[in-house]
Amino acid sequence: MRIRLLDLLVKHEGKRSRAYQDTEGIWTIGVGRNINPENGLGLSDDEIAYLLGNDIARIEQECSEAFGFYDDLDEVRKDALLNLCFNLGLPRLKKFKLALGHLEAGRYDESAEEFLDSLWANQVGQRAVEVAEMVKTGEYSS
Repeated sequence: MRIRLLDLLVKHEGKRSRAYQDTEGIWTIGVGRNINPENGLGLSDDEIAYLLGNDIARIEQECSEAFGFYDDLDEVRKDALLNLCFNLGLPRLKKFKLALGHLEAGRYDESAEEFLDSLWANQVGQRAVEVAEMVKTGEYSS
């Protein structure tokens, strides 16, 4: 990597972790990355995968720290919980006290029912059905 060029571009462009409008009103992120919906560069598939990988690592750590039972779940139920955390965020996920209590106790049918009996399920539709089925059966839905 060309460190001097990198330093120079950061100095001249600035570095921001959140989207902002530059002096020309163009939506930008990072170091001058044009993400304008009409004509911006956006993100490559590799960049999207990198960001998603970072997000998954973050929510895995959050769930492991927040839920003492997380590490004892099978892979499919972990993925269901991670899907929920990714979608809702940890603070909102923690509000599913009954569903989480059933999940912790191994009452998977009841946990799935609680997740489905929610505003979240009504909002996300098929996603909720698939995630609840993963919780219930411990198998990925087709």
